[in-house]
Amino acid sequence: MTDLAVYAGLFLVAFGAATILPLQSEAVLVGLLLSDRSPLPLIAVASVGNVLGSVVNWVIGRGIETFRHKRWFPVSEGVLDRAQRWYRRYGKWSLLLSWAPVIGDPLTVVAGILREPLPIFLLLVTVAKVGRYIVVATLTLGWS
Repeated sequence: MTDLAVYAGLFLVAFGAATILPLQSEAVLVGLLLSDRSPLPLIAVASVGNVLGSVVNWVIGRGIETFRHKRWFPVSEGVLDRAQRWYRRYGKWSLLLSWAPVIGDPLTVVAGILREPLPIFLLLVTVAKVGRYIVVATLTLGWS
């Protein structure tokens, strides 16, 4: 497989994993790390893809409020209100949990709904996502 295909595939999986798609970018990263590829480019590509996927969530959050009262809206009023209260309580620092399964992706949408400024969003989400991939790489390769 060519390097371009490997990196493009990793980017797409990492991007999709940051959205509602049930993808595991960590598993793909581990597989590629075990294939003796250089870890830094893999971490960089996975991080960029994952952060950009989170930006898509943020953009969705910015526009989703207009559909909140539609019958087909996928999230109930109560769930959305709880998520907003939680985000207001813990604030922008909760974005450091954007790497976490189950809660991370909704956090990035709620940050958009609550109009978190993009530069702050990008900084905190990037720290979280890059940190997670560094930990995965370290554990995989046995770095110390």
